[in-house]
Formats: sequence, C-alpha cells, structure tokens
Amino acid sequence: MIKTVIKLKNDTVMVFDARGEQMEAYQGEYDVVRRKILENAPPDAVFLYWVGSNPIPETVSREEW
Repeated sequence: MIKTVIKLKNDTVMVFDARGEQMEAYQGEYDVVRRKILENAPPDAVFLYWVGSNPIPETVSREEW
C-alpha cells in the first residue's frame, strides 16, 4: 500500500510503502504516474515535493501534489 509519494524537481516520482520499500509500479514521470497514484493512494498517504537543494522535502496536500 502506498505510504509516501515524492515528486522531484525533474518531475520524476518516487513511491514507498509503509516499510520504506520502493513501489516501482508507481514510479516514473509525474505526468505518466500521477493519476494511478491518486487513484490508489489511501487517505493517510503523505505527498512531498523535493526541489532545489533542500535537505528535507516539503509536505504538500494531496490536491496540491
């Protein structure tokens, strides 16, 4: 089950489950995987932007993501 979704500055998306394991079926280019992620992510999933040189990604709302 999707737990954490991170959009990188190059529009690549990384997705992790509750154990911190990558979920390759949901990873890839933002425009390609966005819909699939939003349809399958549970309400408690965390959405993040990781842009620039910030050491910590910014948490955003599901709607903003």
